[in-house]
Amino acid sequence: MFITFYGAAREVTGSMHMVTTETDHILFDCGMFQGRRQESEEKNRAIPFDAGILSGIILSHAHIDHSGRIPCLTRKAFNGRIICTDATKDICEYLLPDSAKIQESDSNYLNYKVVRNFLNHLQPSKKKNSASPGEIKEMKKLLKGKGQKLNYEKINMLIDRYHLKKVTPLYTTAEAQQALGFFDGYPYGRLITVGKGMTCKFYDAGHILGSAICMLKVQENGKTHNICFSGDFGRFDKPILQNPTLLFDKEDQEVDLLVMESTYGNREHGPATDIKQKLKTIICETVERGGSVLIPAFAFGRAQELIYVLHELYNAGEVPRIPVYLDSPLAIDLTRVFGEHPELYDQKTHQDFLENGKNPFSFKQMNFIKSIEESMALMREEKPSIIIASSGMCEAGRVLHHLRYKIHNEKHTILIVGFMAENTLGRRILEQGQKYEESGRKGNAPLLTFLNKEYPLQAHVKNIGGFSAHGDKTELLRLVKKSNLNIKKIAVVHGEEDQTFSFADLLKQEGFSAVVPRRGETIQIQ
Repeated sequence: MFITFYGAAREVTGSMHMVTTETDHILFDCGMFQGRRQESEEKNRAIPFDAGILSGIILSHAHIDHSGRIPCLTRKAFNGRIICTDATKDICEYLLPDSAKIQESDSNYLNYKVVRNFLNHLQPSKKKNSASPGEIKEMKKLLKGKGQKLNYEKINMLIDRYHLKKVTPLYTTAEAQQALGFFDGYPYGRLITVGKGMTCKFYDAGHILGSAICMLKVQENGKTHNICFSGDFGRFDKPILQNPTLLFDKEDQEVDLLVMESTYGNREHGPATDIKQKLKTIICETVERGGSVLIPAFAFGRAQELIYVLHELYNAGEVPRIPVYLDSPLAIDLTRVFGEHPELYDQKTHQDFLENGKNPFSFKQMNFIKSIEESMALMREEKPSIIIASSGMCEAGRVLHHLRYKIHNEKHTILIVGFMAENTLGRRILEQGQKYEESGRKGNAPLLTFLNKEYPLQAHVKNIGGFSAHGDKTELLRLVKKSNLNIKKIAVVHGEEDQTFSFADLLKQEGFSAVVPRRGETIQIQ
């Protein structure tokens, strides 16, 4: 029996690991690589095996860097099932089509740029397939229709006419919808048959709604082996969700190989309990200035946690009860999914809300913004409010337009509550905003360019790191030291190299056998 690491090996995204026996090939996750466009594009299109060999996929959770390439397999020769928790299945029904929609939109825009650049350099000629100056000018006009919307039909016609290289999405919305037909959802603790002599059981990973530690039991040649895949391991004492599992069933306690994430393998977060007090302070200070708090947030997980904490603060009367807006159709849909899975909430959420007949994600001041018209009206609103909008890293979506109206005004606050990757607008806002704050806000405010315009970063920039859904190094160690698992070997994955190697060294110091596999490397389990 072997396991091969095809993604999230010495890097964070693209989670994909294949377990191979004499009769089956089972995939842990099928995630999308995320990062620089060209590099990610090449990695995501290069599936290193034939989908037809797979007996099934075990999906740890719904995040796109763990689920995002599933439609690439299901549109081909894949004949297995995708095994996951009930909540993960429900969430993927929104995240995978949304991923496809983003890719289709990006492809259409890139094709527009290809045609526009070609026409800008096209020399008038009497040759076949060429055009006169007037025809070139007319073609440029036709690239966009009413409201500056792209004319996809005309763009594709010109690509075909001039044999230009066309950009295609990794998969379409229809292919994402097709993939959803392969999903089977199960509750935590259920024994699931996934192959010949192979069963899987899910334990709560505490990372996001429905996230799972996956225990794969394999019987082969008279031997039984347990492979444990941590997925993304969560934090302890966070709002809403239960803590990550530390007590496993007796038959699952002997682990031959633990495939373990290491996103924060060399870092420590602040206490999760500090989140509420920090948020309270930021809201009160902003309202005193007559401003609003703008929060770029991921639609799944972060947005719901923010709503929950705000609900607690409002109930306790600890902050001014200004309106709260969730301006993200996807986040609104996913908030509804959260509401459909109260069985996954922790005891405190049940006591504080459900047992009192209250919805954790709905209160008097909470407003859900779906239409573009409502969003545009909110952008122009000058009364103090709290606005949660996507995208989380400020690279696209409605948050950009809220920034356009608020970034240049010092009465407002931009609150960063999540990881901001390099080369994103969110990272620039965080770094330059904090630098300006540290200088005492002296001199000219830093200038940031987005939506084809330059804006001074006059708004206050604050950061609350405790919202991270990944466990830090201390919390990761709790899985191997404080659980009832007996672990023979650990393969450290899902982390940048500095985090991964640092955590592997820490595990070795604690007496564990730990390795850091490369992408494409295979380990034999015996």
